[in-house]
Amino acid sequence: MRNILILGAGRSASSLIHYLITHADQQEWRVTVADRELANAQALVHEGPEVSQAVALDATNAEARAALIAQHDLVISMLPPFMHMDVLKDCLRLGKHVITPSYVPDALWAMDAELKAAGLIVLNEMGLDPGIDHMSAMRILDRVRKEGGRMEAFESYCGGLVAPESDDNPWGYKFSWNPRNVILAGQGGSAKYIRDGITKYIPYHKLFQQTVRISVPGTGDFDGYSNRDSLKYRSHYGLDGIPTLQRGTLRKAGYCEAWDAFVQLGCTDDGFAMELDEHATWSDYLNAFLPHDATRDTRANLAHYLGLDPKGEAIAKLDWLGIFGDGRIGVSGRSPAATLQHLLEQKWKLGEDDKDLVVMWHRFRYTVEGMHQEIHASLSVTGQDRVHTAMARTVGLPIAMACKLVLNQHIHERGVLLPLKAHIYDPILDELEKHGVVFEETEVEV
Repeated sequence: MRNILILGAGRSASSLIHYLITHADQQEWRVTVADRELANAQALVHEGPEVSQAVALDATNAEARAALIAQHDLVISMLPPFMHMDVLKDCLRLGKHVITPSYVPDALWAMDAELKAAGLIVLNEMGLDPGIDHMSAMRILDRVRKEGGRMEAFESYCGGLVAPESDDNPWGYKFSWNPRNVILAGQGGSAKYIRDGITKYIPYHKLFQQTVRISVPGTGDFDGYSNRDSLKYRSHYGLDGIPTLQRGTLRKAGYCEAWDAFVQLGCTDDGFAMELDEHATWSDYLNAFLPHDATRDTRANLAHYLGLDPKGEAIAKLDWLGIFGDGRIGVSGRSPAATLQHLLEQKWKLGEDDKDLVVMWHRFRYTVEGMHQEIHASLSVTGQDRVHTAMARTVGLPIAMACKLVLNQHIHERGVLLPLKAHIYDPILDELEKHGVVFEETEVEV
């Protein structure tokens, strides 16, 4: 019997847990789901009580966390990224394999030699983005290289959105994953990419102004904005020297212009607490960032200050949120970002019958025997409901499938790993196709 521990029963865990439970008997697994809120874990294990259990765990309690980890063979950390290192140190000390959907923190690379010496696997970036993006890209890149192709450009964009049938607001967006990460998206340093051999930087305050329009066949048009550092994957992908490489995030066309208003005002700042009491209005919230102008109301003042068309789509999106009005904020002592999050969690909440949408798009440009060729590959996945979302499906299923590879000893490397090699990505991508996660490829005339 192999014991699997999942730390965290949040928005992205439903499909992961369902897969592990449904395969538990065949694979000889027993599954433990631990969450600060016991009810969250219980709600996700109810279908398999004979092969799973829910436990309450405050993951910041080092003693309790280590005691639970010690009872299992493999740990899946679905905790916020800042908590991963504590879990990973526990797993190294206790001799446990780990899988996470998160980016590799720099501190983890420093542990690589110790993990190898201990015979442990720490498989990271195994979700959607990062995860499926890596695997789907590497499958095509490796194929192109086998055909003698020389890469000239690689671009990759991904977004968690709302399905067209549930798109009933002008932003074209509802939360299907951690709202805080959406509010703070793009912070923490300039975005970096390379275009035609020139390295480009986009500081955060310009990030949502420098967008590209991406058309995904059968899905629609989107705004693409750059991820923080596209270039750290050059060597991982075998693309050192490539003239163009850019990774980014997708939002519904028009979203970025409106979101940029919040960025320019300072509403996404998470570094200080606002001195607004609980009786303050949303108009008060905006006016806290606007220059004083007794001649204009809040809407007109914002449009004038940011140079926006008062009757344009960006102002209409902001107006729909009720942020120019006299509605009470209802919270106090929070940062600008956390205060904005409070509003958006109400406005962008998935309804009972709502479905989300995951979209991914890759562009590969290369030469073979002097001839230019280009491939576009796209993925579109629609969720079942607000619990079994497309986001949960595309984040959770690759992790669950990776459990089979690790526990059945199909991965022989040890240490810090990414899903960039065929013996990892091929079986996972093949199985994902059976679950409706399928990439469509198109050859584009150059």
